Amino acid sequence: MATAEKEGMYMKIAVASGKGGTGKTTIATNLAVSLSSQGHRVLYADCDVEEPNGHIFLKPCIRRVEHVGVPIPDVDASRCSNCGACGEMCQFSAIVCINDRVLTFPELCHGCNGCILVCPESAIREVRREIGVIEWGNSNGVEFVHGTLRIGEAMAAPLIRAVKEHLPADAISIIDVPPGTSCPVIEAVRDTDFVLLVTEPTPFGFNDLQLAVEMVRALKLQFGIIINRCDVGNDEVRRYCIRENIPLLLEIPDDRRIAEAYSRGQMAVEAVPAIREQLLELWNAMVSRRNHFQRQP
Repeated sequence: MATAEKEGMYMKIAVASGKGGTGKTTIATNLAVSLSSQGHRVLYADCDVEEPNGHIFLKPCIRRVEHVGVPIPDVDASRCSNCGACGEMCQFSAIVCINDRVLTFPELCHGCNGCILVCPESAIREVRREIGVIEWGNSNGVEFVHGTLRIGEAMAAPLIRAVKEHLPADAISIIDVPPGTSCPVIEAVRDTDFVLLVTEPTPFGFNDLQLAVEMVRALKLQFGIIINRCDVGNDEVRRYCIRENIPLLLEIPDDRRIAEAYSRGQMAVEAVPAIREQLLELWNAMVSRRNHFQRQP
């Protein structure tokens, strides 16, 4: 019986980064495969909905597709009195009253239904607008789900929220987070049990790592740092971890075999089997830290 089942330690682990290109998806997919090989029930959720690429490595068999929509206002002009209450309420200018016309801008709508609530004539109803799709599948024992945002959509957070609604309670969920620290990232890491911040030892990597650390601290989430290509660059990230008392959980050296496997869309654990043991040790470290914090008053 796997450790998670013995202890009831089902976790939602977010794999994030302050910038793109640090190896976030490599860590997320290979961690999922490594844990699955030990008998855990694992789900990989790609929440980088603007450019999901975990499927390139896991190669899942897709079994179900769901179209996701958000509510937007539809105005009945015959009932509208042009009072302007809807436009005054909307902070995003998704609905405005100009002269004797009410204009709606669906791409700006956040779906709060506020305009419907304040309309004195009940002239506004809710309709759905598709923003993307969610696909479910399986890849050699790893459960798979990802969202794909429709081209041209401005807001990724509603689709990310829809993906996360389907995470099982009795599994280890590995959430592949968009890069950066914007609203989609916050939506992806929200309510997770642990955040792995993947960085690289470069000035750009260090700068964006600090922003990501500020974000997860503001959200009061447990987190640790992984340095990818640790033997390239400088020691600034290591010194930062010591200075800020941040756990440095894993360092992965620059390895041509990993880069070649990545370029072919293959798993790193297949090219360098030793990485599997490192990732399992990483999992044990996360479980240990969570148990420690749960025991504290």
